[in-house]
Amino acid sequence: MCEANAYIYENGKENLYLESVDIMRPEEGKIYLRNLFGEQKIFDGEIKEISLLHHKIVLTKR
Repeated sequence: MCEANAYIYENGKENLYLESVDIMRPEEGKIYLRNLFGEQKIFDGEIKEISLLHHKIVLTKR
């Protein structure tokens, strides 16, 4: 599988935001995420880092 977990970076820590993300795309200045289970979230922030090796997406708030 090629899905990744999305985390929000705050106060020096990474907090889980959405697991098993399979779709991520920019949408009107925000980031749309959907996981394998059909759960959808729209994050108002930026991508800090994506690690394909560790299946991890790190987001930061604006």
